[in-house]
Amino acid sequence: MALSRGDTLYGFWLALADAYSSEVCAGAGFDWLVIDGEHAPNDLRSILRQLQAIAPYPSAPVVRPPVGDPVLIKQLLDIGARNLLIPMVETATQARELVAATRYPPRGIRGVGSALARASAFSRDTEYLKHADEGVCLLLQVESVTALEVLDEIAAVEGVDGVFVGPADLAASFGHLGNPGYPEVQAAIRVAAGRIRAAGKAAGILATDEGAARRYLEWGYSFVAVGVDVTLLARASTELLARFRS
Repeated sequence: MALSRGDTLYGFWLALADAYSSEVCAGAGFDWLVIDGEHAPNDLRSILRQLQAIAPYPSAPVVRPPVGDPVLIKQLLDIGARNLLIPMVETATQARELVAATRYPPRGIRGVGSALARASAFSRDTEYLKHADEGVCLLLQVESVTALEVLDEIAAVEGVDGVFVGPADLAASFGHLGNPGYPEVQAAIRVAAGRIRAAGKAAGILATDEGAARRYLEWGYSFVAVGVDVTLLARASTELLARFRS
């Protein structure tokens, strides 16, 4: 897996909650695409449609649910999500519970319904249950001062493939709402990269500013989302009209 090798992987955020626009972005060739269910108006069916739209392309879809709920995780895995990004992880205990939610018994608690699932090609993959656990990539988001205090423990949990730092929520937790560029926040982000890598895990982050993205890459973040569809569309449409009105 490119993630475990430490390859630099460029990602892009899908927040328009639409399969058509997701396919447009998939054609750009990003290494990975986040289908956002936390802050975008996605539900299980819209996530499914986007997984289907992205499937023909080499970009790996990563699904972010609104919360690390085992029932929702089970549903996402069944519809074919293989890479999960779970927000707001605060403790190593929570991390272990999330790992268990992505594994079948006896290693975990995932319910067995693969006969009905897209993940098993609707039972055509007769070996699915044997390899399903190994096919999951679990990424956890660390987004608070509390989580940073136990970052080493979270990153050390077996079954966690990467840790993703959330600059916006982290800034708010530090008392600098809306200012992830604040020196204290940036210092914490830089230190976090080293701690995650020291645990043998990949470090990830989102940056909509190109300068920040390049800085995070220099600091050791190996999977970095460098843009958001909503932001690009809003910015480009606003600038286009401004040029004509000027």
